[in-house]
Amino acid sequence: MASSMTGFGRGEAVSDGRRFLVEIRTVNNRYSDIQIRMPRALAPFETRVREAVAARVGRGKIDLYVTYEDHRPEAARIVCDLPLAKSYAEALREIARAIGSDEAVSTAQVAKLGDVMRPETSEPAEEETWALLEEALREALQSLTAMRAAEGKKLVADILAKVKGLRVLIRRVEERAPRVPEEYRAKLMLRVQDLLGENARALFDEQRLAAEVALYADRCSVDEELVRLASHMNQLEETLVQDVQVGKKLDFLLQEMNREVNTTGSKANDLELTRAVVEMKSELEKIREQIQNLE
Repeated sequence: MASSMTGFGRGEAVSDGRRFLVEIRTVNNRYSDIQIRMPRALAPFETRVREAVAARVGRGKIDLYVTYEDHRPEAARIVCDLPLAKSYAEALREIARAIGSDEAVSTAQVAKLGDVMRPETSEPAEEETWALLEEALREALQSLTAMRAAEGKKLVADILAKVKGLRVLIRRVEERAPRVPEEYRAKLMLRVQDLLGENARALFDEQRLAAEVALYADRCSVDEELVRLASHMNQLEETLVQDVQVGKKLDFLLQEMNREVNTTGSKANDLELTRAVVEMKSELEKIREQIQNLE
C-alpha cells in the first residue's frame, strides 16, 4: 500500500564506549532531497549513508542527523605544541618590556593562546565504525518506514472514502443528464406556444423542434466524460493499494479526472448538474491535498 512522505525514525547503536544516534525526519517534496548532518570525523561515510537512505526512501525532503559519542579512554588526548608555547611566552615578555610592565607571564595565559593545546582524536577502524553506524541507520530507517506506512494507510483510507463519494455524485449526474434535453424540449414548446398562441401547431414545424432538441442534447451530453472519469477512478483505486511509489502516477490521474469534471461542468446547462460538478471539484481538491502526502 502507498506510503506517506511524512515520518520520523530513530536508531541507536552502542558498543565499547561508543554510541551512534541516527534521527531521520521526512516531509513532502516533489523530488528526493536528502540532507545529512554528521560530525566531521564521519564524513567518509556520507556516501554510504546517502545510498542507504535513497534505497529505502524514494521521495520527500529527508533530514538525517547523526550524533557520535566516544567515551573510550584512548579516544582523545591533549597535544601540546611546546615550541609554539615558548614563542608565545617570549613574545609576551617582549610586549611587557616594551610597555614597561613587570607582570610575569603565566602558564595559564600561554595555554589559552591559539593552537598551543588541542585535542587529538584517535581514528577508529573504518569498517568497525561503519558497522556500528549502519546498525543505527538501519534501525532508524525501519522505524521511519513503519511510521510512513501507518500514515499512508490512513491517507489511502481517506482517499478511497472520498472516491466513493465521487461515485455517488457521478450517479447523480448520470440520472439527471438524460432528463435535461427532455426538460429543454418542454420549455421550448411552452415558449413557442407563448409566442404563437393558438396558431402554434399550424405555424411551427415539429421536425424543426426535434432537430433543435437533438442538437441541444448532443451539445450537453456528458456520457464520454463520465465513462473516462469512471475509468480514471478505477485506476486510482488500483494504484493506491500497490506497494510501490505511486505519488507521481496519482498526480497524473487526478489531473485527468479534473479535466473530465471541468468538461462536464462546461456542458452542464442545468442548475442541478452544476451543483453536482461543484461538489465533485471540491472532493477532487481534497483528494489532491491528500495525494501530495503520498510517496
